[in-house]
Amino acid sequence: MTQERHRLPLSRVHHVALITADYDRARRFYLEVMDAEIIEETWRAERESHKLDLRLPGGIQLELFSFPSPPPRPSYPEACGLRHLALATPDLEACIDLLRARGAQPEPIRVDELTGARFTFLADPDGTPIELYEEPTPERRP
Repeated sequence: MTQERHRLPLSRVHHVALITADYDRARRFYLEVMDAEIIEETWRAERESHKLDLRLPGGIQLELFSFPSPPPRPSYPEACGLRHLALATPDLEACIDLLRARGAQPEPIRVDELTGARFTFLADPDGTPIELYEEPTPERRP
């Protein structure tokens, strides 16, 4: 007799936390380039650390932390741990146009050889890779 395995009652990703070497620069990038809204901003004096809770379009929540002298990311993008932050969009070209107008430098559009999905990457000020992934529509399915 086998015991039934119960699934974890998870519903979604709640947030993604990022550490920045330059709080003001990262704050400006996520607010001005990525259209984030501030949920809450806190200075934690005992840790010499900022904590910024942000909401991106679509309700995606980010936590941005600053710490004194954080170590740099060891490689791009193939370090252990978080590889990239992927954000879905129904209109990849519109995102790219807006990002370029705001000074960001998205890479050329690529097509996933397995799914046919179109995507691009850009980096935040600390080099964290951000993928913009075009949501498939019936006319764009492989």
